[in-house]
Amino acid sequence: MVSVSANQLTKRYGRLTALEDVSFEVQEGQVLGLLGQNGAGKSTLLNILSGYFPPSSGDVRVIEKDMLMNPLHAKAHIGYLPENPPLYTEMTVAEYLHFCCKLKGVVSADVASHIEEIKQITGLSDVSHRLIAHLSRGYRQRVGLAQALCGNPEVLLLDEPTAGFDPSQVVEFRGIISSLAKRHTIIFSSHILSEVQAICQRVLILHHGRLVADEDLRQKDGRDIRRFRLRTAINKERMLPALRGLPSVSRVKITVSDHTMSEAIIETKSGSPFERELMTLFSGLQVPILALVPMQDTLEDIFLRITSGANAPREA
Repeated sequence: MVSVSANQLTKRYGRLTALEDVSFEVQEGQVLGLLGQNGAGKSTLLNILSGYFPPSSGDVRVIEKDMLMNPLHAKAHIGYLPENPPLYTEMTVAEYLHFCCKLKGVVSADVASHIEEIKQITGLSDVSHRLIAHLSRGYRQRVGLAQALCGNPEVLLLDEPTAGFDPSQVVEFRGIISSLAKRHTIIFSSHILSEVQAICQRVLILHHGRLVADEDLRQKDGRDIRRFRLRTAINKERMLPALRGLPSVSRVKITVSDHTMSEAIIETKSGSPFERELMTLFSGLQVPILALVPMQDTLEDIFLRITSGANAPREA
């Protein structure tokens, strides 16, 4: 089942296009990460998905409810944590969550047990009776996450949810997300690549308001580009032109070289006969291959490669 569907979303502010023709679907139970540099359009996209403001064109459906045509029903399925959660700091944690449950229409008889469950999930039980104004930034983020869980929405939208967390709290948050993913579809933005790679099953990369990549992190072997680390008993003056002459090789970068040995990183296309061409080449040269190791791209590799090659922003 599709939990969230975005179709050709565009958002303009005068001559500035903050988001342009963005389309994707998120399946039920999926954890989706949004990546992009500052100003890429991540927060704009989450604001549109939450119904906080409308797109200039395009549409959003949440659990098959159209956000523009049926906003109350669509928003009822969403829990939203903005980057800076608008908390009522004069309230205690318990008072604030009780207030949020009322806003979200939780049945009165279920409020107490519902809040207790949320506090257990988010680690707020020990500060339940403290004023929000007296909490650290990390704990305020927890309160923001707790309000997003009020009403048990099917979809959680989280904008930089670990802002203000120390390293141990970040690790704890990953555990929280793993437990929430069993009952919720989660979309969250972050600028921390390692965090996204550790938590998400899939990632969207935004660049200057455009969707430039949609990567399934569970299927890393299905990428269009393969990378190898090659070490041979040949100097770079002989190795470099030989490798560049192979039809399957798209890029060669020498990393280590001396008179007797060279090491290089080689990019090839998936499905190409690179290994066979390489063996034939070095057999003909009568040079031994000391090592040939397939390399798996990190999310940082993918992000930098895609964003460095993307186009510059355009005005509307």
